[in-house]
Amino acid sequence: MKYREISPCKGLASFIHSYWELKGDESDKQWDRIFPDGCAGLVINLGNTCLTDNGSVSMEFGKTYAVGAMTSFKDNFIDSATHLLGVCLKPATFANFYSYASQHELIDNTVQFEKTDSFNLDKIGESPFDYLNRFFSGRIRNKYNLLQSTIDDIHSGKGRISICELAKRNFTTVRQLERNFKKHIGLSPKEYSNIIRFQNALTMIKNPDKDRSLSEVAFECGYYDHSHLTNEIRRNTGLPPSEL
Repeated sequence: MKYREISPCKGLASFIHSYWELKGDESDKQWDRIFPDGCAGLVINLGNTCLTDNGSVSMEFGKTYAVGAMTSFKDNFIDSATHLLGVCLKPATFANFYSYASQHELIDNTVQFEKTDSFNLDKIGESPFDYLNRFFSGRIRNKYNLLQSTIDDIHSGKGRISICELAKRNFTTVRQLERNFKKHIGLSPKEYSNIIRFQNALTMIKNPDKDRSLSEVAFECGYYDHSHLTNEIRRNTGLPPSEL
């Protein structure tokens, strides 16, 4: 499997984490697992039909799909004919490009886009990332992210800040915060915070330069104990910590 990832142009850096391209090779015939990161995205299938969402959805050649934020792991089947081109949006930026229903309706789902919102297969050509930069630069509906300050607080606190404190810092109520997160991210503030805390723990576990025990990682990331962390890892990845 060949995978590459690049950053968007400067004008889109506030909205898009990255573009990515995945191609299967002759030896591929496997399920590839991805973990939740709190982000929504888009993908166009440039190869043969590809199974996603743990085998429940078939992505067809030439069609564009919206991928909602995930609450648990997801498996995609990769073989030699797989060729996917995707976009990882930053949290709460879907509405900066598309007029769509609440993001809560997309949670854990992959949904085919209408043709008017889809990528143009004929224009992708040999410079797919240049095409994506032009596509999104021409679709910006507004440059304001209602939840940016709150998202920044969650990330700076590595997912450990309380929801009440989040609401207080951002001059809103817990109820309003819940509504805005469900509409623009799809997840509740607590669910999003838990994913960021999990991602932080995952980074620490995978860091080869620091040999930490699971109990040490649990303590640093704000889990009750190593059992609590182990349960969160299994829920988000379907794997025990030893297999990460």
